[in-house]
Amino acid sequence: MATSLRAAADGTPPPAPPASPARRATPPPHSGRRSRLYRWDLRLSPYAFVAPFFLTFAAFGLFPLLYTGWLSLHRVELGGDAEWRGLDNYAHLADSEFFWNALANTFTIGVVSTVPQLLMALGLAHLLNYKLRGRGFFRVAVLAPYATSIAAATLVFAQLFNTDYGLINTVLGWVGFDPVDWESSKWPAQIAISTIVTWRWTGYNALIYLAAMQAVPQDLYEAAALDGASRWRQFLSVTIPSIRPTILFTVIVSTIGATQLFGEPMIFGGSLGVSGGSGNQFQTLSLLMYEKGWVTGALGQASAIAWVMLLLLLLVGAVRMLFSRASRKKLGA
Repeated sequence: MATSLRAAADGTPPPAPPASPARRATPPPHSGRRSRLYRWDLRLSPYAFVAPFFLTFAAFGLFPLLYTGWLSLHRVELGGDAEWRGLDNYAHLADSEFFWNALANTFTIGVVSTVPQLLMALGLAHLLNYKLRGRGFFRVAVLAPYATSIAAATLVFAQLFNTDYGLINTVLGWVGFDPVDWESSKWPAQIAISTIVTWRWTGYNALIYLAAMQAVPQDLYEAAALDGASRWRQFLSVTIPSIRPTILFTVIVSTIGATQLFGEPMIFGGSLGVSGGSGNQFQTLSLLMYEKGWVTGALGQASAIAWVMLLLLLLVGAVRMLFSRASRKKLGA
């Protein structure tokens, strides 16, 4: 008190009171447990979000794949017990003329449907890439066949290719050609089925190509135009090299689809669809697998066919990978 009065008399401010010692912050209760839960939440939440996909894949993808591989090594009949046979089912396929016929049919139908399909899709995408009036409508229109069900499209085309009263034979008769047996003859039947596949998937692939073309920088086209390149030359020298990875992707996807071709030939053949016609002229590997598994009841042979199809697809993927590496090395050189 005296010090304060003396400081007031001298005109100097009074000294500040001594600072009290800082209090230590006490952690709230249960903070350690909350911190551990937070860390575990950060670590485990991503796995919890992706777990439904992997559980579904394990139940409906991985387990059937492994179980089919196990069946392919056994002799299994519908309603019977499994009997170990080793590689006998694969050896039986190697000696079966029906298997080689189905493999050849799958290859020919795949080539006849895939090559025109991708070429037409590339041309449609090139046209839709220009600023056309109503191009939004055309983009939706080219996707309409893909939205059509396989059964509906195949039934319509089966009527168009009917040998007796089909529109195709009627038009051929108008121009002086004899009627074609589109159902019993090998090559006409495969061409008819390939036409269905081409009609359904051309628009889908065209939109994939269109998306890739729109990502190509316009500077490349402007530079090519300044050099005097025509639109056709720009398409060959600028567009095709720029969308080459997309073209390879569509080739692989179309090859996989051709290997698994089932609905179109089965519905097109009618009552003989499972056997691929009266002479197995358009029986694919998928149809043969279905016939072995559910018609004759040889589940072991059907599983062996399924694994052969898988190995063929893996081979196609390996060839595509080698081709991509060779292309990258060539561009790097």
